[in-house]
Amino acid sequence: MNVSKKGATAIRVREQIMWNRLIAVVEEQAVTLVRTAFCTSVREAGDLSAGVFDAQGRMIAQAVTGTPGHVNSMAESVGHFVAKFSGKLSPGDVLVTNDPWMGTGHLHDITMVTPVFRGATPRLIGFFASTAHVVDIGGRGFGPDAGEVYEEGICVPLMKFHKGGEVNEDLIEILRSNVRERDQVIGDFHSLVACNDTGRRRLEAMMDEFGLDDLQELAEFIFEHSERATRERLAALPAGSHAYEMRVDGYEQPIDLRVSVQARDGAMYADFSGTSGPSRYGINVPLTYTKAYACYALKCALAPDIPNNWASLKPFEITAPEGCILNAPRPAPVAVRHVLGHLIPDVVLGALQSYRPDLIPAEGASALWNLQMRFTGVRPDNSQSRHEMLIFNTGGTGARPASDGLSATAFPSGVHTMSSEVTESIGPIIVWRKELRPDSGGAGKWRGGLGQRIEIGAHDGYHFTLNAMFDRVAYPARGHEGGGSGAAGKVGMDDGAVMQAKGTQLIPEGRRLVLDLPGGGGYGAPATRPAALVQRDVRDGYISETQARRNYPHAFE
Repeated sequence: MNVSKKGATAIRVREQIMWNRLIAVVEEQAVTLVRTAFCTSVREAGDLSAGVFDAQGRMIAQAVTGTPGHVNSMAESVGHFVAKFSGKLSPGDVLVTNDPWMGTGHLHDITMVTPVFRGATPRLIGFFASTAHVVDIGGRGFGPDAGEVYEEGICVPLMKFHKGGEVNEDLIEILRSNVRERDQVIGDFHSLVACNDTGRRRLEAMMDEFGLDDLQELAEFIFEHSERATRERLAALPAGSHAYEMRVDGYEQPIDLRVSVQARDGAMYADFSGTSGPSRYGINVPLTYTKAYACYALKCALAPDIPNNWASLKPFEITAPEGCILNAPRPAPVAVRHVLGHLIPDVVLGALQSYRPDLIPAEGASALWNLQMRFTGVRPDNSQSRHEMLIFNTGGTGARPASDGLSATAFPSGVHTMSSEVTESIGPIIVWRKELRPDSGGAGKWRGGLGQRIEIGAHDGYHFTLNAMFDRVAYPARGHEGGGSGAAGKVGMDDGAVMQAKGTQLIPEGRRLVLDLPGGGGYGAPATRPAALVQRDVRDGYISETQARRNYPHAFE
């Protein structure tokens, strides 16, 4: 090897080391958010994102901790801040928004952006950004019942939360006057600032160590390799267009989600033409969130090992007709945009079956079964007690071409469920039961993942309202290649009363909420499932013997 080649190799190794170091920086940024957050959805469930961006607002690296819906939409939102505040930023400034069309799709997600300056004469070199879901943002509360986004809570436009290191006390007072859980919400605003500042300090230490004046050369190295590797993967795919469609519950009527995908000229196109029109209620999805989860599915299937950044996302082009439910215009209600947004990967992966038949799973429960509850009671001094609580729960994933689906696992969001012990420690709630739901996984050579059965009540003297936002109740997850559908979800009370899957409803004092979460679809013909696996499932309680004999008679011959 000649000297010039040796030098080039040394530079590449050095940049690779810095790239890995940058991942560690943003991961510590995310961990800081988890450790300082007030809301359980962040500190227990990990409903957040964190990342570092160059001076143009292009995402260089993201933390592994976090959700695709936050990360991939935040990758676009930082560009809006750059466009608005170009030339108007100073050290100590921190920017914020929760605008659904400029941020991550609904008002409950707060996106905080911190510019990073370097040098004796401060020069902007990049940004840190983070997003977290707060427990309340005013309005009707987290639920699908609003008719316009204006009813769903307070909208913070792109603005400065800190100016030259000073907190915007006017914004703090506006928040205090408009949200139900003031301490939690304002605390989470400050925790977002703290996590970005952790990233900034760690980045400055890294740049000092490596003698860097700015991030541009490192960013270009990352972007060049990421985009080239992604386009090479896409260029190797066979030509042709592939489509898939799925009907889901919706709110006032069923919703049809349709997509066609096509690899062409080193890019992958996904078009949602044919998807249903908008809803009157808050299940509409801004395009930024549709793009986030569509890109996530495409990357998972086609380029999973290439780091997620601006350049590796660039070859994926996502379109949806303006005004359809996956490209909802302002001021459509969008509070629970995750319900349809989390189903997007199932649709996209379905269209990719011919590209990756060895990889694509059957449909899963997909959408989180979030419990947004408002507990009301009377304290010993006769004053009224109110508690706003949010709990994440998940059903089963679809079976895979070579293994069973995962039970009670959040795909595609990747969030964790909150432990019952932590949940019960923060409000007047009792989790009476939380267990895997037998017979909920779709039959097949590979069984779908199981859902959960959950039973919740309030302390004596309390009742609570539920903002239901559930799907897969009328239309369960379908199997692939001859696999059966997973069990549909059910919503009711312990006295047998059936409740609606969406909308605000009362659980009276003394009654309990009972949820049966949906299971994932099966994969392959049930007759080809090994008898030993069927018998194991019966022994472990995953399948009742009655259902096993019906779906897998060969296992008992």
